[in-house]
Amino acid sequence: MTILQLINERVQAALAAAGAPDAPAVVQPASKPEFGDYQANGVMGAAKALKTNPRALAEQVIAKLDLDGIASKVEIAGPGFINIHLDPAFLAGRAEVALKDTKLGITPPKPQHVMVEYSSPNLAKEMHVGHLRSTIIGDALARVMAFLGHDVVRANHVGDWGTQFGMLTAYLVETQQAGNASLELNDLETFYRNAKIRFDESEEFADRAREYVVKLQGGDQQVLKLWEQFVDVSLEHCEAVYRKLNVGLTREHVRGESSYNDDLPVVVSDLDKAGLLNVDEGAKVVFLEEFRTQEDKPMGVIVQKKDGGYLYTTTDLGAVRYRHKTLGLDRVIYVVDARQSQHFQQLFTICRKAGFAPESMALEHVGFGVMMGDDGKPFKTRTGGTVKLVELLDEAIERAFQLVTEKNPDLSEEERRHIGHVVGIGAVKYADLSKNRMSDYIFNWDTMLSFEGNTAPYLQYAYTRVQSVFRKATDYDANAKIVITEPAEKQLAVALAQFEDTLNAVAEGCYPHYLSQYLYHIATLFSRFYEACPILKAEGEVRQSRLQLAALTAKTLKTGLDLLGIEVLDAM
Repeated sequence: MTILQLINERVQAALAAAGAPDAPAVVQPASKPEFGDYQANGVMGAAKALKTNPRALAEQVIAKLDLDGIASKVEIAGPGFINIHLDPAFLAGRAEVALKDTKLGITPPKPQHVMVEYSSPNLAKEMHVGHLRSTIIGDALARVMAFLGHDVVRANHVGDWGTQFGMLTAYLVETQQAGNASLELNDLETFYRNAKIRFDESEEFADRAREYVVKLQGGDQQVLKLWEQFVDVSLEHCEAVYRKLNVGLTREHVRGESSYNDDLPVVVSDLDKAGLLNVDEGAKVVFLEEFRTQEDKPMGVIVQKKDGGYLYTTTDLGAVRYRHKTLGLDRVIYVVDARQSQHFQQLFTICRKAGFAPESMALEHVGFGVMMGDDGKPFKTRTGGTVKLVELLDEAIERAFQLVTEKNPDLSEEERRHIGHVVGIGAVKYADLSKNRMSDYIFNWDTMLSFEGNTAPYLQYAYTRVQSVFRKATDYDANAKIVITEPAEKQLAVALAQFEDTLNAVAEGCYPHYLSQYLYHIATLFSRFYEACPILKAEGEVRQSRLQLAALTAKTLKTGLDLLGIEVLDAM
């Protein structure tokens, strides 16, 4: 049980004993050290409900509050807030347990079968900067939930089906016949653009492309083989980006739109059986009373076009059914641009009404804002084109390499290249993951690569700083007792004990920036501790105790950054 859960439980029991059994404890970390380590603020609301004096009620709660061995002092502040000062011996014990445990002493929750759907590129094109946020936010959430003990399924729902693939397959045949298919496929953007030019300029090619669509959807083996070749090359491009980004998506996590193709007629039929389907101008539509048009009429969601074709919504409905019936998931998290929020609201509403997903299966859209350039507009190249993700990452690595070369020219080029890779990729990811995902943010190289402030290089450097302490300490006892006497020691120990609460908050609300803020807080507190409490100059038990706190700091920083998909270095 976390400290927050423990105190909450004890305060709740005291409120009940004081005559307020239904009042929430409202426990939270104190905003300032002088207010203690935690504050219980539930007395105010309870007193209002009971029509009694809050300070008098607070006194009754404290009289009933059992925090023996947990708190060294409990006091009333202001009109009825309860300030709780944790016992240093209790904190030391928590820290010692965390140090000896690979998972830093976290208690696994009741495991859930969770799917995180993220990245989801369109296989007709190379990944661009628009895929960055979904990819790294989703990966961080998957890592955190797996670390906590949930059974996590990563899902890469790629766009690998539809009319454009007829055009691309037809063009692949042409380039194969000309003998330059492999050369052209090296650059998917150019391949797609050339295929589109052929489609627009040649009626004969366009007709052939349409024939390939029919053959593809009809299951023609020869055309399917060509399509599989194109999908394979496209996925290789994606996998190269994932490796460079240190993201845990592999081929096994890919389940494309094509996977649900055979089920789409059944989806439409089941919607009809559920009484949800209407025919409107030849198209099959689900009208939803919950969503209104500007004319205040129920909004229609098309699931089958007039020509018999299906839409993204139909495929998404098929995916939800599969995830419930076949995978038996408890929670499905869609990490997709916030601009798609209405699509997901409508999708989830239809799924509930049609019985494709029971109420027990949580369906959540985890939206996010846009990455902007310095001009405050969506990030583009100088010529206004789409920025390829791999080119952005390569630039980050090169900029970090130049920075490392300036700071440490004596290191070998191999070392500088490695540090440049770790720092560059970490900087790009952390710049995103340190922001509230719902916010738009300005992409700025100088800010993200800075060694000062809330950045990846600052946190990576904080980790190396701890490692340098241990390189100098030749007498470290990994089993030494932790003794907390100084304020800076206590503040650091309190923060280190809040790791699990932070991860629980990330998993519950799907906000990775909670973890980023926490790690920055740890690094800042360690810096204060380092200045106020000499480690290597201390002696005996004090020295060993402070080395233990430093060790737990390093372990927490490394684990936390790893959960964000960011590597650390022993030296920079």
